[in-house]
Amino acid sequence: MTSERKHYSTCTLCEAMCGIEVTTKGREIVNIAGDKKNPFSEGHVCPKAMALKDLYDDPDRIKKPLQKTAEGWVELEWDDAFDKVAESLFKVQQKYGVESVGTYLGNPNAHNMGAILFGPYFYRALRSHNRYSATSVDQLPHHIVSRMLFGHQSQIPIPDIDHTHYFMVIGGNPLASNGSIMTVPHIKRRLKAVQKRGGKVVVIDPKKSETADISSEHHFIKPGTDELLLLAMIHTVFVKQLDKPGKLLDYAPELATLRDHVANYPASRVATHTGMSAQQIEQLVEDFCAAESAVCYGRMGASVQAFGTLTQYLIMLFNMLTGNLDSQGGMMFTQPAADLLPHSGRGSIGAYSTRVRKLPAFSGEFPVSALAEEILTEGEGQIKAMVVGAGNPVLTTPNGGQLDRAFESLEFVVAIDFFITETTRHADIILPPVTSLERDHYDIIFHNFAVRNSTKFSSPIFEPSPDSRTDWQIYLALAERMDALNGAATDKYKALWAKEPTGVVDDLLRSGSYRHEGKPLSIDLLKNLPHGIDLGPLQTALPEAIFHSNKRIDLAFDYFMPDIDRVEKAFFITPQKTSQQPNTLQLIGRRHLKTNNSWLHNSQRMVKGTNQGMSRCTAQIHSQDAARFGIDNKQLIKVRSRVGEIEIPAEVTDKIMPGVISIPHGWGHNKKGMRWQVAEQHAGVSVNDLTDEMVVDELSGNAVLNGVPVQVFPS
Repeated sequence: MTSERKHYSTCTLCEAMCGIEVTTKGREIVNIAGDKKNPFSEGHVCPKAMALKDLYDDPDRIKKPLQKTAEGWVELEWDDAFDKVAESLFKVQQKYGVESVGTYLGNPNAHNMGAILFGPYFYRALRSHNRYSATSVDQLPHHIVSRMLFGHQSQIPIPDIDHTHYFMVIGGNPLASNGSIMTVPHIKRRLKAVQKRGGKVVVIDPKKSETADISSEHHFIKPGTDELLLLAMIHTVFVKQLDKPGKLLDYAPELATLRDHVANYPASRVATHTGMSAQQIEQLVEDFCAAESAVCYGRMGASVQAFGTLTQYLIMLFNMLTGNLDSQGGMMFTQPAADLLPHSGRGSIGAYSTRVRKLPAFSGEFPVSALAEEILTEGEGQIKAMVVGAGNPVLTTPNGGQLDRAFESLEFVVAIDFFITETTRHADIILPPVTSLERDHYDIIFHNFAVRNSTKFSSPIFEPSPDSRTDWQIYLALAERMDALNGAATDKYKALWAKEPTGVVDDLLRSGSYRHEGKPLSIDLLKNLPHGIDLGPLQTALPEAIFHSNKRIDLAFDYFMPDIDRVEKAFFITPQKTSQQPNTLQLIGRRHLKTNNSWLHNSQRMVKGTNQGMSRCTAQIHSQDAARFGIDNKQLIKVRSRVGEIEIPAEVTDKIMPGVISIPHGWGHNKKGMRWQVAEQHAGVSVNDLTDEMVVDELSGNAVLNGVPVQVFPS
């Protein structure tokens, strides 16, 4: 009789890197719980952890390559599937040119060391500039700001939440996201600890979120006006002589001239536009600057709006001006054990642009808002085939209906995915990787964003079956075949197959500065310490953290400050008149602890449970707006934008600001040809049938998902 065994691994479903204890019996998962001996997460897990079992057990999960035929999907052997994919992509490029193949990568790739480290061999073998990812519907502004200021796109300073006395959150809901560009398990406990030591947690958001519910203060702000708030906050710092950059002037002497750039934005001038009073704004600044230590953190809501890049830049300047960068309790740089940054691309800006709309590339990727038009617009460079890796852009990018139609027109699509989703149903071939519990794991990305330094390697819970492949094996097999078809050298692949991604991580660990009991870190050492190792709190790191050769922080005024002219025009010179249209509200998104974009909705335990007897996919509106528009709670309403219309139940609540409507992201499982049984029973509607691909943050090309004007009508 098979006995139960306990294994120690890491949950890969969000950024928190929670340690998990997985109990198995044979190849069955009996239970998943928090690993109490993990020094970073200390036993914490959120409800998503058990979804790892659901993904592993899911009867809809694909385990062998599938090819679409006139008779339906048929299974292929792996080598046959690899050959067919490589030959099909090669033929498209031979016929239309190298730019005719596009790629889209979803954010699960960031949780997969094999995809991160070996996926690029395949993208390079394709030789196409038509690369897209979830970055440009998410955190692109963070990367651009860090590239310009600190010299590397991923050198993003993180809130030192464990030591701060004033934690200001703008457009973030860490209780639902478990951080987000802030790897932080036990977030609720950590936020309460700020308050227990006499500090404050202050949330600024158009919605009174779960985080706002436990905060010291919550302030409503109109969507898309965060940049005005930040300009006024910096102005207030100067007017009240609260600036104290200290040592930061040695690295960024231009801070002294920042006053001139914000001179026209006193709190009294921006108050009406933001929905906050001048007194509120000034008091926020005074309290922030009076705190023993403080940090201002802006996340998704601050990023995916028309001035998202400028907002993230101003947040960084505000932290610097008040002396809260590279200072305990402020924004601090991490010291990861396996540091990929010195060996990875720093992030090129505007080296080339999209063919149709001339949107700039960043770090080799185009804004995904341009993807549909690059498929549908005829001419040289038109995308004729797509590779989709662990992504569902039909649901998760602007104007998803248009992108859905665009995918229908493609000559060939290959998906690296283990579900037939709204996007992968367009595939000609699907190559399914193993689940995260069947491959080894090291968080090569999220240790770089963690609120405390630690290190941990997770061996597979289950050895993958001989008839399965990991992501890196899929990407490397395709890369080798593409290079061979193009006549490129393939000698390097023998060494890569032998080294595996684990070998790359081992090299990074061994070459790092950390020691454990006098020995360098290594994969073998970590295998014998399955709970991981605590490496201590974040440390001051300037000037070593700066990647610019002169070891100075480049404030790049010439790059960022001209965008203030666009702010001036939008709000004070030619303000938009959308409010004059009937029944107009400003659209924002929202998150829920049990959802993860679009791909946990096939787990019954993740979608069960309702809110006021409704599904989680509702449109939240304020009671004043509901009364004004003649809408009752739970009533179906129509929500319309320039690009589309959806029908969704109204959820009337005073936890949202008047004039705002909130619809969650990742729903809309109602398209023919999917194989997602549970998700289809809880279909909901896609908010990205409303978001507009033609409206982007002009400085970065990032999608505008918040502050979208929509009209609302009783159904």
